[in-house]
Amino acid sequence: MTHPCDLTALDARRLIGAKALSPVELMDSCLSRIAAINPVLNAIIEMDETMARDGAKAAEAAVMRGDPLGPLHGLPLALKDGRDAAGLKTTHGSRVFKDHMPEEDDPGVANLRAAGAIPFAKTNQPEFAAGGNTRNLLFGATGNPFDPALTPSGSSGGSAAALATAMVPLATGSDYGGSVRTPATYCGIAGFRPSLGTVPHASGTIMSPFGVMGAMGRTMRDTHLLLAAEAVHDPRDPFSTPDKPLAPPVPADLSSLRVAFSADLGAAPVSAEVRALFAERSAALSNLFAVAEEAAPDFGPRVHEMFEVTRGVAFMATHLEVYEKHRDQLDANIIENCERGLTFNAGEVAWGQREQAALYRRMLAFFERHDVLIAPAASVQPFPHSQLFIREIDGEAMPSYMRWLAITYLPTLGFCCAAVIPCGRDANGLPFGLQIIGPFRGDARVLSVALALEEALAGDEATARPLPDLQKLAQKA
Repeated sequence: MTHPCDLTALDARRLIGAKALSPVELMDSCLSRIAAINPVLNAIIEMDETMARDGAKAAEAAVMRGDPLGPLHGLPLALKDGRDAAGLKTTHGSRVFKDHMPEEDDPGVANLRAAGAIPFAKTNQPEFAAGGNTRNLLFGATGNPFDPALTPSGSSGGSAAALATAMVPLATGSDYGGSVRTPATYCGIAGFRPSLGTVPHASGTIMSPFGVMGAMGRTMRDTHLLLAAEAVHDPRDPFSTPDKPLAPPVPADLSSLRVAFSADLGAAPVSAEVRALFAERSAALSNLFAVAEEAAPDFGPRVHEMFEVTRGVAFMATHLEVYEKHRDQLDANIIENCERGLTFNAGEVAWGQREQAALYRRMLAFFERHDVLIAPAASVQPFPHSQLFIREIDGEAMPSYMRWLAITYLPTLGFCCAAVIPCGRDANGLPFGLQIIGPFRGDARVLSVALALEEALAGDEATARPLPDLQKLAQKA
C-alpha cells in the first residue's frame, strides 16, 4: 500500500494544486514515516512537529482560499544541517554549535519558503560537511536505507536517506567534492551539482568556486523542481547568474548525442567491482547514443595535489578560527583538513590556482567534442559507517580521507556541473549510480540528458531505481 509520502514531489504538488491532496494529509504521512523509519537510520536529527503541522494547515488554507500557489506549495522540506532556518537548530554536525538556534532563514531557505515549501526538519551530515561518511560526534552515524550498518555516504547523507525512504518529498544538499553525488548513488536517488552561481550562496564566507548548493530528489524531475526554486539571482553572491538558467525539463534526444564513457576519468582510483558494474551498464547503454566512446579529459599529472591545495585554502578561510579555538571538540576530518591547509605556502597556492585555470580550459575543449561525460558516481560501493573513510582500494592505499572521492572531486576542479541517476543494483542488492557530467554552465543540457537517461533506465528492471525495503527497516526500528 502506498501512502501520500510515497508520491513524488511533482505529483504531490500537482494534487495539492488540484485540491486532491491536503498539505495536512501529506505532512501527517511524512511524520508517520519518520516515526517508523528514522529511529533505525538517524537521517533526521532535528524536527519541530508543531511547526510542521502549523505550516501544513496554513498551506491548506491558502489552497482553499484560492490564493496563488508557489511551485513548492505545501511540500514538506528537510534541510541539510548546514542551512539556517528560523526555529530549527543549525549545528553543522559539530559539538561547537550544538545549541545554535538561528533567528532567521538563510537567503536560500527563505527562497524555498517563499516558493511554498514547509521547512520543518534538519538532516544529518558529517561535521562541517567534511567527508564522505555521514557521522559526527554530536548525532552519531546515519545508516544506509538498503542496509543500516552501511553508510549513505556524505556529506548530504541524511538528506539522501530521508528521500530514499520517503520521509520527505524534498531535501536540500550541498556539494564540494561529491557531497550530493555520492549520497545520491549510495541511496538510489537522483542528485545534481549545479554550476557555480546557478544557485546563489548569499551567506557564503569565502569566494570559492567549489562548494555549491545542490538539489536532490527521488527522481530527476523532483530534483529539477527543487533546483528551479533555488535558482534565483542574488547580488550578494558575486557568482550568481542574473537570469534563471533552467528551463522546464525536456528529455534530450539521446540518439543525437556524442557521449564519452570513462570508468575512472583517467585519474581516479576505482575498485574492480565498480569498474565491472560500469562496464556492464555502459555496454548496455552505448547503443542509445549517436556516438559512444571511451574518453576522459586531461586532468594533468598533479591534479590531486591541486585539489589538496585548493581545498586547504577553503578550509583555512572557513574553519581556521574554529580549529584554533575548539580543536579539542572537533572530529578527525576537520583537524586533518585544517592542519593540511596550514602546510601550504603562497607559492603552492598560486601554483594551484594557475593549474586550475589551465584545467578549466582543457575541460571546455573536451566538451566541444562530447556532449556529456558518463562515469561511475562513486569509486566503491557502500561500506560500513563504522569505517570513517576508505583507506585503500584494491590494495592501493589512499593518502588522505578524500582520495577515494576523486571520481567526484575531479569534475569539481574543472568547474563542471553533474547529475547522478540510479542504475540498478550490484550483486549485494545495493544501489549503483551513474554520473552525467557537463561543462560549466551546461546545466540545462546535463539535466535534459539525465532525465532522458533516467526514463530509459526505468524501463528495465536491471537498471531501474531500486527501492529500500521499508517494512524490513520499520521492523528494526
